[in-house]
Amino acid sequence: MLRDIWPSRDEVATVVGQVVTPALFQEFYSNTLTRNQRWNNLEAPQGSLFSWTEDSTYIHHPPFFQGMSRETPTTVTPIENARCLLNFGDSVTTDHISPAGNIAKTSVAAKWLAQRNVQPADFNSYGARRGNDEVMARGTFANIRIVNKLVPRAGPTTIFWPTGEEMPIHEAAAGYITANTPSIILAGKEYGSGSSRDWAAKGPYLQGVKAVITESYERIHRSNLLGMGILPTQFVDGANAESLGLTGEEVFSFALGDSITVGQLITVTTACGKSFQVKSRLDTEPEVAYYMNGGILRYVLRKLL
Repeated sequence: MLRDIWPSRDEVATVVGQVVTPALFQEFYSNTLTRNQRWNNLEAPQGSLFSWTEDSTYIHHPPFFQGMSRETPTTVTPIENARCLLNFGDSVTTDHISPAGNIAKTSVAAKWLAQRNVQPADFNSYGARRGNDEVMARGTFANIRIVNKLVPRAGPTTIFWPTGEEMPIHEAAAGYITANTPSIILAGKEYGSGSSRDWAAKGPYLQGVKAVITESYERIHRSNLLGMGILPTQFVDGANAESLGLTGEEVFSFALGDSITVGQLITVTTACGKSFQVKSRLDTEPEVAYYMNGGILRYVLRKLL
């Protein structure tokens, strides 16, 4: 039997006491900073701030704090005259949203890398380049199987409404950002289902998405969206985009006022005169505070300051 050959607790303790001694740890940690000469010979910049290299295609200074004030905003940033970037059905997953896998040679991210003299053999994967927001923003919604109702076929394209042109989703998003036009996403049930992925919220934030209107959310993705300062809202009374006759071509304005509360009902109006109500999915007071700060990153930084 195993009990016939297994050492007793006292026998194990005796051996451990003989072998695992303070001297063992002292010897190991005494040369921690000197035993790896290759590491020690690496040149590293000095100072308390990271020295960002602007031409790096792997690590880039993220824009999450750009334009941020030291003080917490006292009023809600309005969402007015917004255009629909994407119109989804049910069960759009985080795998559809976030950058994943190898960077396809025909993708927007590949085009950006090629412009910086990166050879196709060195494109690598989105996972390897997740430290560069420029790559990851271009890989958001780049899944070839994504189904956007604004275009007739599956794939990472959408309609840029000011011109009516079909183009890659990131290029349309960049056009709205340049024009200082907020964008929103329409979706059905269980938006953001699947594995939790931080870039499924960071990517839309970088693409200028200000709000999402859905029938329901995956729990963690809803939290991640508001954590990036994107307003998660939900259709009420069993309504959805189809029952309200929304095509995504409309111009949307949210009647937010100066403040927002937990579960607040918000009237959304369109430029064609149609209006409907959505429910704010800010479910707790701390989530309201995160949103008022423009996301949890800015909330934490202001607390530290």
